[in-house]
Amino acid sequence: MSEEFDVLVLGGGSAGYAAALRSVQHGYSVALVEKSKLGGTCLHWGCIPTKAYLHAAEVADEARSSEKYGVNVDFNGVDMAKIKEYKDGIVAGKYKGLTGLLKMRKVQVIEGEGKLVSENEVEVDGTTYKGKNIVLATGSTSKTFGLPLSDKIITSTEALELEHTPKSAIVLGGGVIGSEFASAWRSYGVDVTIIEGLPHLVPNEDPAIIKNMERSFKKRGIKFNVGTFFKDVEETSDGVKVTLEDGKTFEAEICLVAVGRGPVTEGLGLEEQGITLDRGFVMTDKRLHTGVGNIYAVGDIVPGLQLAHRGYQHGLFVAEEIAGNNPMVVEDINIPKVTYSEPEIMSIGYTQPMAEEKFGKDDIEVVEYNLAGNGKSSILGTSGIIKMISVKDGPIVGVHGIGTRIGEQIGEAQLIVNWEAYPEDVATLVHAHPTQNEALGEAAMALFGHPLHG
Repeated sequence: MSEEFDVLVLGGGSAGYAAALRSVQHGYSVALVEKSKLGGTCLHWGCIPTKAYLHAAEVADEARSSEKYGVNVDFNGVDMAKIKEYKDGIVAGKYKGLTGLLKMRKVQVIEGEGKLVSENEVEVDGTTYKGKNIVLATGSTSKTFGLPLSDKIITSTEALELEHTPKSAIVLGGGVIGSEFASAWRSYGVDVTIIEGLPHLVPNEDPAIIKNMERSFKKRGIKFNVGTFFKDVEETSDGVKVTLEDGKTFEAEICLVAVGRGPVTEGLGLEEQGITLDRGFVMTDKRLHTGVGNIYAVGDIVPGLQLAHRGYQHGLFVAEEIAGNNPMVVEDINIPKVTYSEPEIMSIGYTQPMAEEKFGKDDIEVVEYNLAGNGKSSILGTSGIIKMISVKDGPIVGVHGIGTRIGEQIGEAQLIVNWEAYPEDVATLVHAHPTQNEALGEAAMALFGHPLHG
């Protein structure tokens, strides 16, 4: 007989293990199937390792400019092998902690590749397991647009394993992943060029944020070509050559393919069981149910933002849904986003164009607070803005920011938007001085019509 569980989770990344842990807290028997490593992309090949690289990049920048702060340091470049060792240590520690946590919580981890074989059964390496509820959480992988990968044409996964610093690099894609790697590599001393087919870098951000980002990247010496898609990438004797659709060419030592991530759903038996896929993504209702049996889908395989914390939220949501607790749906528009480049970008809610379309151009209020007026930002030596958007005589529906370390302000920003705070609610809160957090208060005061320093 097949072993049966109350909840059977396929995939041990952010979404999957969150669903498993919360389900155990509700008293359910839980099994989690994982073909690679617990923690998934986020822990091993995404969020954690890239942010370790970006912290090393920040240290490099601080060392390079230390004299202006009165600190005399000789900057002799970076040692990529040591940076990788530092990164690997962080990942190993988190992996050990997660593995121990799942074991302590009595989540049965099944190693191997799972396949859905009925509405309530998953087969793993010839053994069948039953689940009263099944949660699909198989995650995503780097898109390559059919480009053949090699030691010169790589994705973010291979980039994180490099033990040398390339002299030059072309980054295909100017979104979050591309911008973060371009930023880190530039801090390491790499000559970087970004190729983005859309008209701007970080195209999903507010126009004011995009403008600041592109200005900052130019100032840092990060080159970029926007508005034309690439046609071909070929290896040369000493590197790579990228040809654009307009015939323009670029050459470098390596090429990073950062054109987004696709869902991992092929060959898992999903369509055979009646689950609807669209370009590989699992189609669900608002409550993440697939419409087949008691099967749910969470995380990167569900159309929308591909973020680890969205995955966590999905996993927790489905566990509460299974428990009958009718959890609140969190729309993608209200999920916080951070790009950890230099400068950092944080955003939540509606951009100005989106707000104008949703509420009407004459029915919103918009303010931009320049970080030049913020004491802590001046100490850090950064420039940028906080942009806040509200409905006229209504709540704040969008908060956006750009500047060094500004991502740390996303916490209050997401509370403002998700709790539907009015400008006067935030304006009367006390923001500690001197912090960048004050900039949120200043923006809210300006939106309320009573700016203090603006």
